[in-house]
Amino acid sequence: MKSKLLFALLFISQIVGASNGTIKGILQDSATKEPLAFASVSVKGTTQGVNTDLDGFFTLEVPEGKQILTFNYVGYTAADKAIEIKANETIEITIDLISESVQLEGVVVQATRSKSREATLLIEQQRSVEMKQHIGSQELSRKGVSDVASAVAKTTGVAKQEGTGTIFVRGLGDRYNSTSLNGLPLASNDPEKKNIDLNIFSTDIVEYIAIDKTYFARNYGDFAGGNIDITSKNHSGEGFIEVGVSANMNTNAVKQDHFKTLSDRSFFGFSDTKIPGNALKGYNFKNSTQTDTRSPWGAGLNINTGKSFFFGQSALHLFATASFGNNFKQKEGITRTAQAQNSFTKDLNLEAFEYSTNTTGMLNAKFDINDSNSIKYNFLFVNDSKEKNEDYRGYVRDITLDNSDHTYINRQTYRQDQLMVNQLLGNHKLTDQLDLNWGAAFNNISAQTPDRQQYTLNKLQNSDSYQFSINSRSDNNRYYEDLKENELAANIAADYKFGKNEENLYDGKLTVGYNFRKKDRNFKATQFVFQINREHNNNINPSALDQFFNQSNFANGYFDIYTFRGGAGTPNALLPQTYDGELFIHAGFVNVEYRLTDKLSGSLGARFETISQDVTWQTQLDADKTSNKFTKNAFLPSLSLKYEVNDNNNLRFALSKTYTLPQFKERARFIYEDVTEIKVGNPDLYASDDYNADLKWEYFPKTDEVISATVFGKYIKNPINEIVSASSSNDITYANTGDYGYAAGLEIEVRKNLFSFDDALTNKITGGLNASFMKTYQKLDNEKVNKENKYLSTSFTHDNASFTGASDLLLNADISYIKEWANDQKLMATLSYAHFSDKLYSLGTEQSGNLVDKAFGFLDFTFKYDFTKNFGMSFNAKNLLDPAIERKQENLTQDVLVQSYKLGQNFSLGFKYTF
Repeated sequence: MKSKLLFALLFISQIVGASNGTIKGILQDSATKEPLAFASVSVKGTTQGVNTDLDGFFTLEVPEGKQILTFNYVGYTAADKAIEIKANETIEITIDLISESVQLEGVVVQATRSKSREATLLIEQQRSVEMKQHIGSQELSRKGVSDVASAVAKTTGVAKQEGTGTIFVRGLGDRYNSTSLNGLPLASNDPEKKNIDLNIFSTDIVEYIAIDKTYFARNYGDFAGGNIDITSKNHSGEGFIEVGVSANMNTNAVKQDHFKTLSDRSFFGFSDTKIPGNALKGYNFKNSTQTDTRSPWGAGLNINTGKSFFFGQSALHLFATASFGNNFKQKEGITRTAQAQNSFTKDLNLEAFEYSTNTTGMLNAKFDINDSNSIKYNFLFVNDSKEKNEDYRGYVRDITLDNSDHTYINRQTYRQDQLMVNQLLGNHKLTDQLDLNWGAAFNNISAQTPDRQQYTLNKLQNSDSYQFSINSRSDNNRYYEDLKENELAANIAADYKFGKNEENLYDGKLTVGYNFRKKDRNFKATQFVFQINREHNNNINPSALDQFFNQSNFANGYFDIYTFRGGAGTPNALLPQTYDGELFIHAGFVNVEYRLTDKLSGSLGARFETISQDVTWQTQLDADKTSNKFTKNAFLPSLSLKYEVNDNNNLRFALSKTYTLPQFKERARFIYEDVTEIKVGNPDLYASDDYNADLKWEYFPKTDEVISATVFGKYIKNPINEIVSASSSNDITYANTGDYGYAAGLEIEVRKNLFSFDDALTNKITGGLNASFMKTYQKLDNEKVNKENKYLSTSFTHDNASFTGASDLLLNADISYIKEWANDQKLMATLSYAHFSDKLYSLGTEQSGNLVDKAFGFLDFTFKYDFTKNFGMSFNAKNLLDPAIERKQENLTQDVLVQSYKLGQNFSLGFKYTF
């Protein structure tokens, strides 16, 4: 009986609702395009109406026929709009209200910027002709994300390499991706990398992040995986000052009775260490060889402020942020170098201590000249430092005495990166149909490794005494590295709308633009090696190396100091190893976007680039200055299609061609030595060509929900890989390893409101899931490599492999509980999990197996509570499962464990107050 009654009620409700239609829309400021929260939307002549939400969105069910909607908001001129709607039809509209430009005493209205919020970004994704993927500051806050690298790793098909800010998009690593800030490119802070380390960007500066996984003509063509564009925060509305403090801990670090840090280093991460004068004629190094200890509890402080000033039709909007934070980490594990026969050339236990700091300052100033013209200046400064003290104990072939495991290696590394970004951007509405947008940027980055130290000793059997290894001069050394990179970039584009339809809207848009990019890199490195006198190489205390390395012992002949050029008597011995890189790109592009039918829209683009890359080096491999120039002309077409199946469903398709350039350091014959590996550049590298295709279905059940599935494919001609060369030292180098490779996969994303307990105030449980299933393949060709490269030969263990860094399965899942109270209290709790399947780290050669990073997952918990609209707290618990991070060498006979460690769990507690 109950089931029949329920069926009858449902049937009646369908009949009653059958004569109604639905109007959805957004209400916004006509000048700033800011959403107008809690505005009134009503049907004229009736009592029927709703209020917009925080994002300016509304949904209103109205009877079929012609209706007039009235829109009201404090301080704005009311507006009416006539709409004719059919039964069961859904219409979407955007309404611009004009500000009355009057100050209403006692009335304060606040509205959240639209593109920081999840629902707003989903609406933009739904409406755009292009395939878009965003993550906004609201979602970052909900998931407890503190840096941009971790932020993008929360999106579909994107993975972050553990321990670094290196990002893999659809299985493609650093060389295949690009990064930008407000649409303008960023310089790299790492000589080995193309892209800047996204770890150094705090999410305090982020409005939202766009991840373009399909190519558009406005982007630079050095692209195959994705372009990551950070949009910095802006301000409009009421002035505010927000102050936040936090504390953090790592469980591995706080367990240490004596947490080791480098001596003579700044707590705040600023250092001015230089190469000492007369470095070869005396022991003049200022930094001690010995370590200090610190209490391993991290802290943070951040201040955000914004204010707007109005001058008639003009307005100046200012936003500034400044922050400092530090972290302590510790890990213990093993690190090995294995041979094809499963034996080890290095078998070491590792204990590592890491202290890092980040200081960030940003100023954004936007001047709205009038409703049609605005200019914006962005300044960003980041100082990021990291110091590591690593102790290795065990066996090293050719160093360890008597085949024992008594070798001790201490490596102390300090790295400081400073980034300065200056951007000027303009937006001009010249006519109703013509817009002009432009931007220019000057970026400077300084990346220094001042005074890295490494000492190698052997413990004598049946004794507590140590002696220095004298197998190679470089066993004991101090190293100075300095990278400076300046980048100038400019964009200009004109948008012309055409094809006005019956609704007085334009169906088409033509975009014509030009991009310019000039990048100059200057890199220099000096290594001072210590040649130990055998007569004095005894009874060394590894915990007090200052007792050996000092001016007195140098004067008495205990050791000598050399560079790769020679000692004090060698002319120009202090000249560093160098490589300089210069990149020029000129590009013109055109794009036509057109609504072909009521349901089908398309975007067709073409870009032509001229590229010139020049690298010059003078190193221990090539003592005479040597140059290598690479040029390329690239024609890059792109196509995007969108078919609106109905109001909530879209089908999308995209095709494009791009390319991938080798990087400066990969083409310079420079040796970079680490404890367990040596890397050497290869000047015979050349660019790859990339062909990309995507097919996507997306469904938007509600404004803040999405379900989507994407099938994608990428074909890469002449892919570049990092490989082990066939040499006695087994150096790692780079080569175009085969004729082709491909990546294909399926991406799935679901964001859903699972339960809602209150219609008036937010009280709901939401869930999110994104997964990526990939297959990557590349052909490996020894003959091709040996034929095309002058300085290397290879003998791959296998004739094919997957792409390095590509996981077959990536998974992100989260569940959140969000509750709001009428007195401005708000609670938000999120449990999130990320999983990465096995991924290839390095290709094997000479019968040695591939190096594979094994699968692992992270479980995080975030809790936030606002006690009032001004005061709130947050608690984050990360890596709760603390899995072992392992790497194995998959030899022909068995898998060999070559790396294993645990990161420890991380906890943080923060408070913020807004004035």
